[in-house]
Formats: sequence, C-alpha cells, structure tokens
Amino acid sequence: MNIVHLLLASARRLPQAPALALGEHVLLNYAQLARRVLRLSAGLRALPGMAPGDRIALFMPNHPAYNEILFAIWHAGLVAVPVNAKLHPRELAWILQDCGARACLSLGTVEGVATLDVSSAAFEALHLEAEPAPAEVQAEDPAWLFYTSGTTGTPKGAVLTHRNLLFMVQAYFSDIDRLGPGDAILHAAPLSHGSGLYGLAHFAAGALNVIPESGGFEAGEIYALSDAWSGVSFFAAPTMIVRLLASPDARLPRGLKTIVYGGAPMYVADALRAVELFGPRLYQLYGQGESPMTITGLPQSAHGDTRHPRYLQRLASCGHARTGVEVRVFDADDRELPCGEVGEIVTRSDCVMAGYWNNPQAGERTLRGGWLHTGDLGSLDTEGFLTLRDRSKDLIISGGSNIYPREVEEVLLRHPAVAECSVVGRAHPEWGEEVVAFVVVRAGANADARELDALCLAEIARFKRPKDYRFVASLPKNNYGKVLKTELRNLLGNRQDTGRQA
Repeated sequence: MNIVHLLLASARRLPQAPALALGEHVLLNYAQLARRVLRLSAGLRALPGMAPGDRIALFMPNHPAYNEILFAIWHAGLVAVPVNAKLHPRELAWILQDCGARACLSLGTVEGVATLDVSSAAFEALHLEAEPAPAEVQAEDPAWLFYTSGTTGTPKGAVLTHRNLLFMVQAYFSDIDRLGPGDAILHAAPLSHGSGLYGLAHFAAGALNVIPESGGFEAGEIYALSDAWSGVSFFAAPTMIVRLLASPDARLPRGLKTIVYGGAPMYVADALRAVELFGPRLYQLYGQGESPMTITGLPQSAHGDTRHPRYLQRLASCGHARTGVEVRVFDADDRELPCGEVGEIVTRSDCVMAGYWNNPQAGERTLRGGWLHTGDLGSLDTEGFLTLRDRSKDLIISGGSNIYPREVEEVLLRHPAVAECSVVGRAHPEWGEEVVAFVVVRAGANADARELDALCLAEIARFKRPKDYRFVASLPKNNYGKVLKTELRNLLGNRQDTGRQA
C-alpha cells in the first residue's frame, strides 16, 4: 500500500476538516491539500528523466510545504530523502550523491548545491493542472531514506519502506493516542526526523498539522499554540521539555493532550518535574532511524502511576516493547541474555528498515540473524521494561541531534599543527551534552581555538563543532594505544548517572 492513501482517505472522508495550519491560522483543508499533492505529483513525474523509485531530497526547515512535498513524492511513486536542515552544504552534497537524488527542494538557495526554492514561482509552476492516480507501489518498496551516521561518522541511508511507515502509524494508534478531527500536532521538532514521521498518524486520522510561525521550537510559542488548538500533541527532545519547564510561560496549557519525548538522555529529576507540571500526558519512546520511533515506550499510565512501588525505576527505563515489536538483549555472540544482564539491545518488527542504501555489507551486519542490532547496551527486567545502560559507542547527543566524535576528529586532524585529538561530550543543563575537543599540538607548531573553530565551521554543521578546546600534552591511552575517552570525560567532571537515555 502506498503511504499516500493515508492522506487521500482522510480527504475523501473529511474534505472540509483543517489539515494544515501556520501558527493559529488554517492554510488548507484536507480537500485542498490533497488537490495540491496530486498536482505537485504530476509536476514531479514530468521532470526530465524522472522514473518510479527515483529519489527527491528535502533540505529545509519546518515549512507549510513540507508535508505537501512528502505526500506528492509518494503519490508519484518516488522516494523521499528528508535531510537535517542544519547540515553543512558539503554534508548535503554527499547525501545527494550517495542517494542519487534527481532533485533537491529547499527554502532559499544552498551554496554549491543545485536546489529548487519552495518559496519561488518555479516551485508553484510544478503544480500542473492535472490530478493523476497515485502510483502503484509494493509494500516493500522504499518510501523514505533516513540518513543516520554510523560510529565512523559516515552517513548511512536507512531504507524505510511503505510497510515500515504504515506499521509505525498503526503502532502510534495502538500505544500512544487515539486521534481524530479536532486533534492537532505541533511540529516544533524537525519534520525531517521524528516530528515528520509522527505527523503521518495525524494525517491518517484527519487531524490538524500545525507549523509554528517561528519554524522551530520557542517555549512561549508552544504554550500559546497549545492553548489555541485542542487535542494538542508534539514530539520533543528532552532538552525541549527542560526549556518548557524553565520558561516564564510554564503552565498546563488547556489544549495539551500528549507530549511524546525521546531521542536523548532524560534525567529522572527532569521527568518528575515534567509530570508535576503536565500530569500523565507524557509518553517516552525509544527508537532509531532504522526502526523509526518504534522499539519501546513508557506510556502515560506509567508516568502517572506515582504510587507504584517501582515508580522511579520505571521512570528511569524506556518502557516495554511496542505493540507488534520484539525486543531482546544479546551477548557478543548474539545469544539471548537473561533478565537483568546487560548486553546489546536487538529488535525485530515490521518497522525495522530493509537495509542501508548503497551499503549492503553494513545492512547485513546490522540485521544479522533477522534482528536489528541497535548498538545500544541495556537490560530487561522481569516485567519487560528495558533500561538503557549506554549509548552507541561514544555518541554525543546535543539538543536531540546525534554527533559522532570521529567525524569531528577527522576535521580537526586536517589542521597541520594537530598531532592528535579526541572528542567527547560534556553534560550541559539545556542541551543535554556539548562537544569538547582535547587537542595535542605537534612539537614546534601552534594552533589556537579560533583556527580550529574556523576549520570546523568550513567543513561540518555548526551544531557539531566543539564548544570548548582543551590543549593537552598527551591523550590517555590503554596498553593497546586506544584513547581512553572515559578518562577524558572524567576530567570534565561529567555526571555518569544520566538516569535515562531515550
């Protein structure tokens, strides 16, 4: 089934229901949105050389046209490649080359990259006076390439099929919320990631998708919009929740229904504060790009059951397996471990990706034995609650975005004065973690933080660059010459008891 039918069915059933809003103002109802999707689909199909299965990239912040483009891509039988709008143009160019994108839609121009501006007349001209039938696709055909870096920092495109996305939507209805007309989702988090994925469930239910006028996350705006609309849900990184709690506007909005949070560490103390303010409206999820938004979940009932004898332990977990999802913990030889023992978290379900685009070897390793090997360490208790013990190797999560140290280290090592370097995360009260680089300068050479910062800004996204440079005589290493990043983190005084990682 083509995932576009989720939208088309709502348009037939609820043509006058509001589908898309900018702030407090409705832009399109479902009939109008479906009509624009069909006409844009006709224009995409007419692009020179376009064929079914070709890839179309979206490199743009949250914008009213985003979902229209996504559904038009699927309607045309093409594959969407949503890309983090914070990436450096060189990083975007690498992804476009890897996926062989036929076109890239953006908001404004991108230096050195050929894109089509969605605010331009040329984009509107793509909406042809035609309303073709949706393309026939198989359930196993690619729908969304989700680019996520591996431990080497090299991006890999997780191939998410139409079946994967449909399963994710059904799991949302099973585990998180019942939705319908009159409900709304605020897209304060990037549409290229979790917020865009969970928007599909709201379109399937005929609910309203709201783009904040800021295009992102502003605490005061979120509170105002949660008052203005009813049945409001939104996806948030834990750092966003911390900012909501710290806002002078902090209150329980009258329209708030559900906050789904995940994607980064969440301290138990912060979760308790959030429950105190928002009540049992919190749902915590654990997922990956390779199993989008769907591995385990801690439901609203567990957040609200404060009298449970294991309440704090449950709050420190990431919940139990989602509906239709299997979760186990394996040892290094892929043998299942008993309850309480720590090992690699693995999962299988219809939500698990088909593989990695252009990288079958990595896909086979990650999906060996029919299980998605997450690279995360954790343990299961006797009730099936999963507790994460560590993230994938040395991963830094800042503001909900993944930062892989090796990617930053490789950039720093391009400076002729840098002999060695090691990048780690340091706890940050607002962003969760921030990047710190330990640098060893070559004998007789000179390098300062300004030079290294300029190098990083020229090569990688701004949010990945170190916020602090520590110049040291040497890096701590074990007998095999491996840098001991744990010792570096200890030098920074990092808290080791992060409570929960989601």
